[in-house]
Amino acid sequence: MKMIEGVFSVSDAKIAVIISRFNSFINESLLSGAVDTLKRHGEIGENNITVVRCPGAVELPLVAQKVAETGKYDAIISLGTVVRGGTPHFDYVCSECNKGLMQVSLKYSIPVAFGVLTVDSIEQAIERAGAKAGNKGVEAALSVLEMIDVLSKIDS
Repeated sequence: MKMIEGVFSVSDAKIAVIISRFNSFINESLLSGAVDTLKRHGEIGENNITVVRCPGAVELPLVAQKVAETGKYDAIISLGTVVRGGTPHFDYVCSECNKGLMQVSLKYSIPVAFGVLTVDSIEQAIERAGAKAGNKGVEAALSVLEMIDVLSKIDS
């Protein structure tokens, strides 16, 4: 039986991290976790990491598409925070952001990690950005590192 599994060290990979400015006080912690993980676990140099900022979570799919179109990157990490409010706006933003990022991944055959927090409260966001629930930026970075390696092994 042949087994294909990915490793986290892909030192020559080029990664784009796209990040929403809305709720930046949370998102900056996600970014710190993702970049630290790329450097320490992926052994990726700073010159191979590009950070692209956009207004909010709804804009992440378009930015991801433009990044993927360049063909310069091996993976994209998307980071943001959407906090539930008193209207259905939350549901639309979360759903369309997720669908759009998945479409980019499938269209361009590039890993696109969904590091967008979709939470009911600021407290939940803080927990997921480095407090007791870990850091979802770290998890998104680990995901793309492994996916880069898995996809390269499938291709070879």
